[in-house]
Amino acid sequence: MLPYDTIQEASAALGRNLSTAETIWFNYSANKSDYFLYCHNIVFLFVVSSVLPFPLIFIELARLAGVDRYKIQPKVRLSWPEMFRCYKGVVRNYLLVIGPLQLVSYPYIKMIGIRTGLPLPSGWEMFAQLLVYFLIEDYTNYWIHRFLHSKWGYEKIHRIHHEYTTPIGYTGPYSHWAEVLLLGIPSFVGPAMVPGHMIIFWLWTSLRNIEAIDTHSGYDFPWSPTKYIPFYGGAEYHDYHHYVGGQSQSNFASVFTYCDYIYGTDKGYRYQKKIFQKLAVQCGD
Repeated sequence: MLPYDTIQEASAALGRNLSTAETIWFNYSANKSDYFLYCHNIVFLFVVSSVLPFPLIFIELARLAGVDRYKIQPKVRLSWPEMFRCYKGVVRNYLLVIGPLQLVSYPYIKMIGIRTGLPLPSGWEMFAQLLVYFLIEDYTNYWIHRFLHSKWGYEKIHRIHHEYTTPIGYTGPYSHWAEVLLLGIPSFVGPAMVPGHMIIFWLWTSLRNIEAIDTHSGYDFPWSPTKYIPFYGGAEYHDYHHYVGGQSQSNFASVFTYCDYIYGTDKGYRYQKKIFQKLAVQCGD
């Protein structure tokens, strides 16, 4: 709940008039508790994970000629019952793990200093914090993911996520409950190190889920805006990891590719890519 009763009080405290965005935020949040605002995150996460993959499912089932040629593994097709089974696993994780975890983690959010008051962060502040969050999450996630591909980690936990050798969007959050908890840790490290506004936290968790859906889309669309993000892995990069499956010791990165390059865990992928490029040249000739 904001410490001001009126917009005039908030303006006086800031020493300036509120921006349009700040006025909207004030009108919406002034009479709501911080805990209630934090719980919005549950809704955002569920909506993003449920709705965003649906166009990919439609493309997969309809086999539209214009976009179907961008499917990374064209010989592997999942039926609607298989896709629905995957989605049910996602919903189960949200009801039994992610939702309850969000409900009880508010004291941690309060402790690290995520704020809800005015002023709102600037565009540059949001960009800088989100970049830090992605970099920290990516590096931490890399090592947890490598652990999950150890013999014990894979057999006990990670094999659930690899039930689908070709990603379909919903496979991003489809995993063992313990993996949800383990890979959820890196998402909280960044905000703990560089705490910001609640809006940034909402945006961060939503973008992280959007990125997971993108890398598990199963399609490599040439018009994707992520093609312009330096070192971004994307669907084609991560699809190789699922294609190889449990024996994969390559492409562990969740977002960027620099960790795989530095630690040499992208050699199999790069070798395969060179072979495919040579075959494409030969076929072209």
